[in-house]
Amino acid sequence: MSDSLDKEKLNSEKIDYAIDFVTTSAVSKIGIKFLIFYIPIIWASGYMATAFFFDMSMIINNWVVTMFLLPVWIFILYFVFVFGVALFTKGFLLMINMIHKPKEGVFRAEEGDQDFEFWRLRVELKKLVFWFMNNGPLPWIVMWGFRWLGIRVDFSSHMQDAWADGGFIEFGRNVTVGQGCVVMSSMVVGKYLIIKKVILGDYTVVGGVSNISPGTIMGDESVVGAFTATVPNQYLEPGWIYLGPHIARKLKVNKYAEQRRDIIYRKNVDEETKYEVQQEVNIDEDKKKLLNNSNKEE
Repeated sequence: MSDSLDKEKLNSEKIDYAIDFVTTSAVSKIGIKFLIFYIPIIWASGYMATAFFFDMSMIINNWVVTMFLLPVWIFILYFVFVFGVALFTKGFLLMINMIHKPKEGVFRAEEGDQDFEFWRLRVELKKLVFWFMNNGPLPWIVMWGFRWLGIRVDFSSHMQDAWADGGFIEFGRNVTVGQGCVVMSSMVVGKYLIIKKVILGDYTVVGGVSNISPGTIMGDESVVGAFTATVPNQYLEPGWIYLGPHIARKLKVNKYAEQRRDIIYRKNVDEETKYEVQQEVNIDEDKKKLLNNSNKEE
């Protein structure tokens, strides 16, 4: 009898201390109420693609040519449809943000809480766009989608087959996010929703199947190894490699990192020495602010 009571007590303690961890890439409950937005977005996008096809068919005015080019039309109409989904979703998001502005913080993750409900609504709308773009034939269109929906990133970075939240994320230049990674500026832990900005510095690398938690700041040329996770508000020092197996911990200096583009290394073979030499960079004056060292010196 006592053994069974002890097991029940142990199980109840496990439930009390268990962490209900949910990311925006897999929200546990998708309410039917989101169909209020899905249906008009998909309907309007499909109508736009159909209207485009008929308009072009009337211009060509030759059904033989139209049918011969049907595979090309399907390819084009797919992107017209996806562009429509992105366009109408952005319109809804602008209206929603006027009603309730996105903000950082810790909120109650329960139905009825205004911050939580609007967060869920934004997540589900953005997931609709990302799903269509991730399943498309052109990888760069995903980066355009992230830019369109609020992530600060340029086309020098790579994030194919990875997930990133559609807001409060800032990418530097030449950032590489590996396959299967999740970059989260928001997550639900237990009964709380955490939203905090994530910054990935210039030339940073996130290894495959890694998780970047809200509030993480990766310094320039830092590396997170594969199968590694950062903790919320973790700061990764520039030029260092961090590795798991679970929580990211300092491993060693990234010896391949180049802190300054205007520094070159020369070796004296006879004396077996290496030294740095200042090198003039041939770049326009208005572009010099893009150098790694310019912001530090100004």
